Amino acid sequence: MAERIHWLAPASVLSGTLVPVPTATLRTMKRGFDPAVEIATVLAERTGAPLSRCLERVGATRQVGKRRGERVGRPPRFRLRDEAPRSVVLVDDVLTTGATLAACARILRGAGAVRVVAITFTRRL
Repeated sequence: MAERIHWLAPASVLSGTLVPVPTATLRTMKRGFDPAVEIATVLAERTGAPLSRCLERVGATRQVGKRRGERVGRPPRFRLRDEAPRSVVLVDDVLTTGATLAACARILRGAGAVRVVAITFTRRL
């Protein structure tokens, strides 16, 4: 996945600190890995961009199976566990409504990030 993103994404999009969007803890435990962390780690290796796991998910809420209104109206909550980079590239595996990415961006901008862009592997319609 990360190789494909690296190949397709313009270098200007990938310039900044890569910040994986934290997956719900139970999802990570069930899968045995966090896809966003895996993608961000390989992208960091390929691009030389810094990687920061400055976000953490609060609570165990999941977006899977929720309707659009539920996703947008009650997105997952996040908090910073480290200082926000000034230029951020949020990395996630799937974009559905954008509610999760928007919630992450709000936290980062509120903590001083000047540039926040997002990149995902796929989009679910």
